[in-house]
Amino acid sequence: MNMKNVIYYFTGTGNSLAVAKKIAAALGECELIPIASLTDTPMIAPVADRVGIVGPVYFLGLPLMVAEFAGRFDRSKAGYTFAVVTYGGSGSEPTLRQLDGIIRKQDGRGLDAGFSVKMPGNYILMHDSPSGKEQDDIFASAEKRLAEVIPAIGKCEHNALPRSLAGSLIHAVAYPWFVSHARTKARDFTVTDACTSCGTCVEICPADNIELVDGKPVWKDRCELCLGCIQLCPAQAIQAGPKTIQRLRYHNPEIDPGELRRTKK
Repeated sequence: MNMKNVIYYFTGTGNSLAVAKKIAAALGECELIPIASLTDTPMIAPVADRVGIVGPVYFLGLPLMVAEFAGRFDRSKAGYTFAVVTYGGSGSEPTLRQLDGIIRKQDGRGLDAGFSVKMPGNYILMHDSPSGKEQDDIFASAEKRLAEVIPAIGKCEHNALPRSLAGSLIHAVAYPWFVSHARTKARDFTVTDACTSCGTCVEICPADNIELVDGKPVWKDRCELCLGCIQLCPAQAIQAGPKTIQRLRYHNPEIDPGELRRTKK
């Protein structure tokens, strides 16, 4: 069936899903499809007037699952094709260019437009997420940014993807490290006696990378480093070394954890 608008999204703690939902609501007649549900689909060839890809920036580049999705994305039957990346620190420019480059390899056509929206960072392995007024200010700025982005998408406006020499140089160093470490980084995760065997971590993991063994989570080797398991554990029982014990947990307040459980369905 020809949907007027289709948005593919990847999310770990809800930031990108919140952005995708707001764009979808504004466009109308829009189907939201989790990229995590398409890992076994050989080729994705949407037939729609507008097609969007929404996801986060990881180490100045794409999440591995999004990069793999882009390599199977055929836009030959799609109309206006856009991307929106959410970021906590920096790196939106090289991320959009990476996505464009992967898609362009299919038939020479890349993105018609790319946008970025700053959201609270969630990389608890290195830092706390913003909270209080700082978090409120980020959300307020995000709303202003979306007030610019959404009309541009609605009008199918084309734009030149932004460039950043510094971002490209850092991407060239940081992203290969991420690629080589992401899948197995979860080996550093541990679980304390606070674990209640609720299975939340299993249910929300977009990569199906967690299983309960004797009631405790065990991580396999296809982690996306989305950190949803750590951030959304109701008992805060999952840790990654001593530094995460004292750090605040975060998920986007507009997204119910139940929605994150459905992102791989």
